[in-house]
Amino acid sequence: MPHSTPPFTSLPDLALRAFGGSVVAASDESFAEKESLIRPGRPGFQAETFGNKGQVYDGWETRRRREPGHDWALVRLGLPGVIRGVVIDTAWFKGNYPPHASVEAAAVEGHPSPAELLAAPWTEIVPRAGLKGDAEHHFEVTDESRYTHVRLNIHPDGGVARLRVHGEVRPDLSLYDGLSLDLAALKNGALVTACSNEFYSAPNNVIAPGLARHQAEGWETARRREPGNEWLVIRLAGRGLIGLAEIDTTNLLFNAPGAVSLTGLDGNHELELLPRTRLQPDTLHRFRLHHTTPVTHVRVDIYPDGGLARVHLHGHLT
Repeated sequence: MPHSTPPFTSLPDLALRAFGGSVVAASDESFAEKESLIRPGRPGFQAETFGNKGQVYDGWETRRRREPGHDWALVRLGLPGVIRGVVIDTAWFKGNYPPHASVEAAAVEGHPSPAELLAAPWTEIVPRAGLKGDAEHHFEVTDESRYTHVRLNIHPDGGVARLRVHGEVRPDLSLYDGLSLDLAALKNGALVTACSNEFYSAPNNVIAPGLARHQAEGWETARRREPGNEWLVIRLAGRGLIGLAEIDTTNLLFNAPGAVSLTGLDGNHELELLPRTRLQPDTLHRFRLHHTTPVTHVRVDIYPDGGLARVHLHGHLT
C-alpha cells in the first residue's frame, strides 16, 4: 500500500527483535502471539489459513474484550535511546484492528521483571489516536528523554501486525570504562551518516548487531556503471583510537567488492587507516591498524561497488 514515510523512519528501529528487542509481557494474546510485533520485515498473510484459534495472523491479536479496560504489550528496547517516531502497522487486520491506540515509554535500568515495569513511572509519547485497518500509522515523537521500554496500548482490543520504534541509540558506555569496544557498533551509538548508494539494502545494516544471515541483512549497492567507487561514512560511538578493523563479506559470493580502504575523519583532518586492500568473497577479514590519532568518523570505500555484511572497528574511547 503506497504511503509517504517521514524522515524518522530512516533511523534504527530500537525495538527490533534482531537488535535485541523483546515483548516481555502482554495483557492478552489469545489469537496471535505478542512476539510478532517486533519481527523484522513486512507482515505476511495467507487467506483462509486457519488454526485452532482461527485465522492465522503475522501479528499480535487479543480476544474480543467483554469487560471495561484495554489491552497492552510491554516491549523492551534492544537499543535504548531517544525515540523520534513510532509506526503502528495494522497490516492485514481489516475487521479486527483496534480503533484507537496510544504509546507510553519508561526508563528502567538493569533487568526489570514485568511486574517491576508495570509499577514504574510511564510517560505518554503518542497520545490516544485513531487507527485504520490494514494501514501503517506514523507518529512523530518530540520527547528528548532516553527510554529503555515502551508500552503499546490498544483501545479496547484487536490486532496489530508490527510496532516500530525509530530513534537515536543512547547506550550506557560507562560499562566499557577501561575496556575496548566496537566503536562502529549501532548498539554502542554509532550511525551511518552518509552513503553513496543503498539500492538493495540499508547501509546501517553493516553496523547492526549479530551476523548477517543473508545478503539483504548487509549493505549492497547497485552495479556501478560509471568511474569511481561506492562508500559510506560511520559516525563512531565516540572519539576513539581504532586498533582492529573487521570487514565481513559473508554471504556475498558474486557481489563482494574487489577491495576496501578506511579513512579516519576528525573535523577537517583525514587519516589513512587502511590503504586500498584486496577482499575475498564470503570472508571475514581482520586488519590490525597502526596509528596514534583518534577519530570521530570513518569513511569506508569499496571498489568499485558491491556489498558488505558487517564492519567492526574495535578500539578505545578517548
